[in-house]
Amino acid sequence: MTQQLENLLKQIELKLDRGESSTWQGRDFENLNERILKETGISLSESTLRRLWGKVEYHHMPSTTTLDTLAKFAGYQDWRHYQKSSAQKESTGETSVSAPASRRHFPAKVVWSVAACVVIGSLSLFVMNRDVRVDAIDYSFSSEPVTRDIPNSVIFKYDVTASPTDSVFIQQSWDERTRVRVEKARHTYTSVYYEPGFYQAKLLVGRNVVKEHPLMVGTNGWLGMIDNKPVPVYLPREEYQGSDRLQVTQEDIATKNITMQPTPCVVKYYNIGNFKPVPVSEFSFASKVRNDYSSGSSACQISYIILVTDGAPIMIPLSARGCVSEIFLRGVDTVIMGKQEDLSGFGVDFSNWVDVACKSAGGQIKYTVNGKEVYSLPLPAKPVHIVGLGYYFMGTGSVKEIRLSESDRSVFADF
Repeated sequence: MTQQLENLLKQIELKLDRGESSTWQGRDFENLNERILKETGISLSESTLRRLWGKVEYHHMPSTTTLDTLAKFAGYQDWRHYQKSSAQKESTGETSVSAPASRRHFPAKVVWSVAACVVIGSLSLFVMNRDVRVDAIDYSFSSEPVTRDIPNSVIFKYDVTASPTDSVFIQQSWDERTRVRVEKARHTYTSVYYEPGFYQAKLLVGRNVVKEHPLMVGTNGWLGMIDNKPVPVYLPREEYQGSDRLQVTQEDIATKNITMQPTPCVVKYYNIGNFKPVPVSEFSFASKVRNDYSSGSSACQISYIILVTDGAPIMIPLSARGCVSEIFLRGVDTVIMGKQEDLSGFGVDFSNWVDVACKSAGGQIKYTVNGKEVYSLPLPAKPVHIVGLGYYFMGTGSVKEIRLSESDRSVFADF
């Protein structure tokens, strides 16, 4: 491994703030995989990440795609950009942290004062971040949503009086950026969820996850929204839910003072927690969809159908035929990137309704577009269940004829 790559991995370790990589376990690499996918749109397998961090013996340089993805995750444009930046810093001595910055002599009193501050600060960081010995039986952790509407406050109840440290955190989901520090002496923390979904809430003492549990933030029937940070724009039901379809128009969006150019908005429809969970090993799903907006920068018409599960989701992509390089496919445990595999079967003509189907058969998740099977992925290793549906459209989109079944029994149908 080159020195530049080692330095890049160190930068990623600092960004993650999970301590020395020598202490990382399986959960740490799972979290890293999810964060890289979320921030770059590219999935690096846990086995690849383990090889990079020396958990598995491997003596070859990673592929260009892997290097570019790591550099992008660390904040650079790509691997070449990182190399250039690294070389510039080396030429100016910025990376030589052990080299003295100056030959000036300081009074001994100043030196000892600075040294004392450094030692005290280091000890504080050590106490805050060290791995503490914990026993999960000594802690309690639960949660309860306030309502079935979105946004939804969730009341977390916890007891960490047995904690040997004040470094106690609640993490709302797999995403470490949702981690917040809570007071050891208290027992309640509340948080607002602005988007529905199925989450895995965690209670941490130091860096140890001592308790975790599933948390469903559901919807009261269908929810229509326009993605917006930090708070989405929620649509009145009469604007998007008709007798035979889900649909929001450009005129409806314009009334919210949201522009479609130069960057189109993202329209989302959700229905979560309103039907009996369906095992992924025995499911079949079908729906008709149409992306209704293709002007300007929306020419790709990228759209996704999401089957929300109590694990990772099943994600079915669609786009204009010339844009399949920009999409990705997910089958719970498996992610396929359009830049690395042929996803041309998911390229469609959105001037007509598109028939999309997905089902489990023969140990596979099989994906069908307009009556043709276009891809298959292995079923997940662990049992998971479909608990909700979601539709994402770059621009505006329409949905009808939704059907979800377990084996041959209909579980949910609409429009």
